[in-house]
Amino acid sequence: MEPPSAPAAPAPVPFAEPTPLGLLGLAVGCAALLPVAFGWSLTAPAFRTAATYCLLFGAGCQLLAGLMALANKNLLGGTLFTTFAFNWVVNHQVLSGVAQGQLPDPHVVLAVDLCFLVIFAVLTFAFGFFSKLLFLFLLDIDVLFLCRILKELTHSTAFTVPIAVATVLLAAIALYLAFAILLNHAAARTVLPIPGPLFKPGPTPTQ
Repeated sequence: MEPPSAPAAPAPVPFAEPTPLGLLGLAVGCAALLPVAFGWSLTAPAFRTAATYCLLFGAGCQLLAGLMALANKNLLGGTLFTTFAFNWVVNHQVLSGVAQGQLPDPHVVLAVDLCFLVIFAVLTFAFGFFSKLLFLFLLDIDVLFLCRILKELTHSTAFTVPIAVATVLLAAIALYLAFAILLNHAAARTVLPIPGPLFKPGPTPTQ
């Protein structure tokens, strides 16, 4: 009787872990939006400046991270970063248009935001199988889009501050996760802990 063969070693991935890149880009994009979100600076130069950061960091870093994650066969992370990257391109376009006095069509914005809310609600549940903090990260995005939708439906300024606060929280969680991954890797030990899964995954299917 022949001895059982050793399990095959996992195939090497072509890129280093791209998640910190995407998260840092997201945090910079959120920071660029804060003066506008809180109403501190609502001038044309402020909109144009925020649009540039949204395009380069929000969209650029996340698109690069998403494509690298997909190449590394990280389906969930790659899907999230890539999808969100194109949303940041839209942010760039909207801010650039506002700087020129051109507002986006509210009906199109509402329809797309509703679609995004459904998408991110499902991704929130999926990321709960990996980390409680990732679940909170996606839940914050859900709250952000829900507030945007309610603001578009009611035309009320009551949701302006909640949207801004959700943006701050999103940047803070993104920075913590990025720093945790980078520092834990560099130190080869846990410097900043990342909580475990919120939900228990099912058994891995046998081949």
